[in-house]
Amino acid sequence: MKTDALLWLHFFNSFASVFTSPTFPLFCSLSTAWLLCTGRHTITRIYQVAEPARAHDAYHRFFRCASWCTNELWSLLAGFLVQFLYPEGTIPLLLDDTAFHKTGRKIAGAAWWRDAVRSTATKTVHCFGLNILVLALKISPPWGGEPLALPLSVRLHTKGKETLLKLAEEMVTQVASWFPLRHFSLCADGFYSPLAGTTLTRTALISRIRHDAALF
Repeated sequence: MKTDALLWLHFFNSFASVFTSPTFPLFCSLSTAWLLCTGRHTITRIYQVAEPARAHDAYHRFFRCASWCTNELWSLLAGFLVQFLYPEGTIPLLLDDTAFHKTGRKIAGAAWWRDAVRSTATKTVHCFGLNILVLALKISPPWGGEPLALPLSVRLHTKGKETLLKLAEEMVTQVASWFPLRHFSLCADGFYSPLAGTTLTRTALISRIRHDAALF
């Protein structure tokens, strides 16, 4: 247990440069409490596991106005995962968007979206919430079974702004810039097949095309 705790602290220390001195301990407490929380992973439940003595508002301010950069955090996390899991060779990536069910009038970016999980070929089901685009690292767990996806970057898709395809291109280009000497294999469903017509940096796309697509 002591060794696991030291490894956990070493993992978090690699992200210290992203945060200010007051914010970094709060990030460590939140992340550890999120892992240990057995109920719904809401701020209200997480802070009870983290530090109940700390003011409840501090945890909300961390996401709303604390001084830290999400892109820098993703960059360090991606570097850690790739160095540990894929120190050489092609880096396999997975890309997809998902609907996150969230209600409330003050949820920024919330709208009605097609629910891919509940929809079928003959019936379309919509849900209200956030549409989140996730670019992940594909790994095969040592215990076997289905591959796992570890997120390397996440973007919020908002109606009326940048399209999912544009966001996807930006995310793949950004991750490629973090590893200038590596090549990537990107797997995505048919919706993202138009990315084959873009200039993805050192990235081969595996996707599905229309059955009546014209090939040249």
